[in-house]
Amino acid sequence: MTDKEKIIALKAVVDSIKSHCVLGEKELMNQDILTYQKLYDELMTDYLDFREVSDHLFDGIYIADGEGRTVFVNEAYSRITGIDKSLIIGRTVKDITEEGKLFKGAVTMKVIASKSRVSSIGKSLLTNREHLVTGSPLLDEHGNVRMVVINNRDITELRALENEMSQLKVDKDRVDEEVKFLRKQLSSEVVISKDHEMKMVFEVMHAVAPTDVTVLITGESGTGKEIIADEIYKNSKRSDKPFIKINCAAIPAELLESELFGYEKGAFTDANKSGKIGLFELAHTGTLLLDEIGDMSLKLQSKLLRVLQSMEIVRIGGSVPIKLDVRIIASTNKDLHEEMKLGRFREDLYYRLNVIPIYLKPLRERKEDIILFARTFLERYNKKYGKKLLLDTSAETLLTAYHWPGNIREIENVFERIVVIHHEPIVQEQFLSNLLHLDMKDRRTVSSEGNLKNAIEQIEKQMIFEALERYGSINKAAKVLGLSQPGLSKKCKKYQIKCDRV
Repeated sequence: MTDKEKIIALKAVVDSIKSHCVLGEKELMNQDILTYQKLYDELMTDYLDFREVSDHLFDGIYIADGEGRTVFVNEAYSRITGIDKSLIIGRTVKDITEEGKLFKGAVTMKVIASKSRVSSIGKSLLTNREHLVTGSPLLDEHGNVRMVVINNRDITELRALENEMSQLKVDKDRVDEEVKFLRKQLSSEVVISKDHEMKMVFEVMHAVAPTDVTVLITGESGTGKEIIADEIYKNSKRSDKPFIKINCAAIPAELLESELFGYEKGAFTDANKSGKIGLFELAHTGTLLLDEIGDMSLKLQSKLLRVLQSMEIVRIGGSVPIKLDVRIIASTNKDLHEEMKLGRFREDLYYRLNVIPIYLKPLRERKEDIILFARTFLERYNKKYGKKLLLDTSAETLLTAYHWPGNIREIENVFERIVVIHHEPIVQEQFLSNLLHLDMKDRRTVSSEGNLKNAIEQIEKQMIFEALERYGSINKAAKVLGLSQPGLSKKCKKYQIKCDRV
């Protein structure tokens, strides 16, 4: 049997004797206890070396006698304070602290004076590190202090951690406020339309918003798909939770997977050393908008499908599934039916996303909305730039006939530009025509949708405008057009065309 095993066995015997001691057998049992206790103490002395044990402690140990004279320090004490044993062994605490070069905040003399435990914050003047110093008295049979045992714990790192935690809290509070602010900055566009079909779309939008159902929004670029997604989020039960947007077309295919699902540290070359959380995880409990989903690669479509089916992800380089609670909204300007025929979009993913389809018509098919948006944006930018511009009726006619390939985004940009650069109170057709760079074909399209008289007037007006632009004077233009100068001047006045150049 080893010494350690003997110690354990003997201690067990002693404890057993103590627990079974009864009043009638007390003297006999006490004698047995003393015998075994003596043997136990001897073995403990042989087996355990106090110095060796104390030198393996992480905290510093300092021991002084009843007069405050240093009798022992362990290795950790020297490491923490930077004070070599030779500088303090045999010297009193008073001598050490009065020199003011080694240590401040010692508690030894306070422990001796109070005969009780004392704690304080000490500081080594050699390492400039702070310590939590706790001193406890060992009393003799007369109640006098026989020894003082001091425990020194380096709290510099704890203080640094505390400061770091405080800063993290400040950063978190700031980030929370920034998030609240950014959520308020979601599209402030008012969802408006006079178009019957669009009103039905808005009804569907408001019906599905409070649910967690997946929504697929389709339509040409600039039709307001993101605005609809914002409206769904703002009116959902998750409106106070994360709303993460990712443009699948803007991120290279090889990076999109790591953006969506994240990766573990060391997952690949040049990866962040601490790994990276993916957008799916960031959106947990909230909403994720997968914009331009039609541009996602087939390989990633397959992985996305599995995530949507299981609602869990595995980070790149990881093996532990992470459960998710995310509402999905997807949008695209592509015809996904055509993409499926061409083998560029998975049919099973399409049906997984297309639970509630929302299709946004292009602006050219919403004639009533063109003037509605024009007046809305004109009012907005008048207010922003301190102007009071108005639209001429002929300009409004031109607006409704224009094709608007950029849809709502284009008409908004056009009217901000108009308000910024136009200096006259009325926005006329001529100015608008120049701004939109309409060619003859575009302008004839305008006239083809009216009656014959209007068509003739439109063509006449266009011919006059182009003649004046080309020849630079009313005399030359009148000659080319086969009109007299007064006749051309009269028509210019009718069509509100400037003809002040002779």
